[in-house]
Amino acid sequence: MPIFLTQGFRTFFFAAGFWAAAALTFWILMLTTGLEAPSRFEPLAWHIHEMLFGFIMAAIAGFLLTAIPNWTQRLPVSGGPLALLAALWLLGRIACLVSAALPSWLAVAADLSFPATLVGVVAREIVAGRNWRNLPMVAPVALLGIANLLMHLEATGLPVPSGLGWRLGLAAVIVLVSVVAGRIVPSFTRNWLAKRQGAELPAPYGRIDQAALGALHAGLFGWAAFPSFSAIGALLLLGALLNLWRLLRWRGAATTAEPLLLILHLGYGWLVLGAGLLGASMLDDDLPQSAAVHALTAGAIGTMILAVMTRATRGHTGRDLRADRATGLIYILVNLAAASRVAAAFITAWTLPLLIASACFWVAAFGGFLLRYGPMLLGPREPPAVTLGSGKPL
Repeated sequence: MPIFLTQGFRTFFFAAGFWAAAALTFWILMLTTGLEAPSRFEPLAWHIHEMLFGFIMAAIAGFLLTAIPNWTQRLPVSGGPLALLAALWLLGRIACLVSAALPSWLAVAADLSFPATLVGVVAREIVAGRNWRNLPMVAPVALLGIANLLMHLEATGLPVPSGLGWRLGLAAVIVLVSVVAGRIVPSFTRNWLAKRQGAELPAPYGRIDQAALGALHAGLFGWAAFPSFSAIGALLLLGALLNLWRLLRWRGAATTAEPLLLILHLGYGWLVLGAGLLGASMLDDDLPQSAAVHALTAGAIGTMILAVMTRATRGHTGRDLRADRATGLIYILVNLAAASRVAAAFITAWTLPLLIASACFWVAAFGGFLLRYGPMLLGPREPPAVTLGSGKPL
């Protein structure tokens, strides 16, 4: 079996890194030159669709297919079934790019085949492993499939509320990020700080976390359905404040010596900022909603995906859980991409230069991920070091 098909993170983290860079390169070319794809999606809609349902879905698939064997103690999905999932993901990308040349039903069926199959695979593995605690993880992936369908229906001219599909998709992803982060960020931080004598450990999960998630999730889904209802803005602001409190309890300030940990806290910080900006934009029309959306997408989602992909790749290929210089650089680049994109929404005189700068930083970040981590994803696991009697690696 090819190494590329032995575990989900190898296949889909590579796909996510490639499509993050390639799709944004094509989008910025469309924006600056007027180039158009033969797609039923107009250029901006295609960009939104491919970031949510191409790039992010690939990263989610890589994460879930790698985490589920740890949850269930079952063998990972690999070989033929994994190749089929990858082929369906690629089929969707091609179908969306050339959908104007296809019957609408065929483009929709081709694109939805991947999320539908992924939901089935994830549910089957969790149920077979009787891992009922993680069965709710299926819900955000299923919601992404529904959101994807809504975007297709809107593109074909059916009477779907404008933007409902992408708003629902973004809400589902942020819900998934907030839940997964609540598991891994304090856990990884606690394990690292426990080795340092006298360090204060992250607070355990409790009512603050429940309240933070409840307000955030209700606010996000409320915004998805009723984007002009100002009361939801107040709920999102409350969710942002509670999640800031939650983040501070995770002791991120104590992790500055290890970028592999610090980046997880920074990614969640972008989520807090994005939720706050989104709430504020619903209460004040002068605040651009695009700033909030890109704080959540380029900031929270982009940063957290890179953080998880780099850490999981290092851990599952036998490397030390430490960020080298190249890894630190791509972390800086993705944060510069997010900051530039948020700034572009506020500094209207510099919008286009900032958009181009943001795209360049983003492509460099994910291109850098492919250069540094591609050989790890496509190559064999690093063998354990052989030691001499002195304990030094041979």
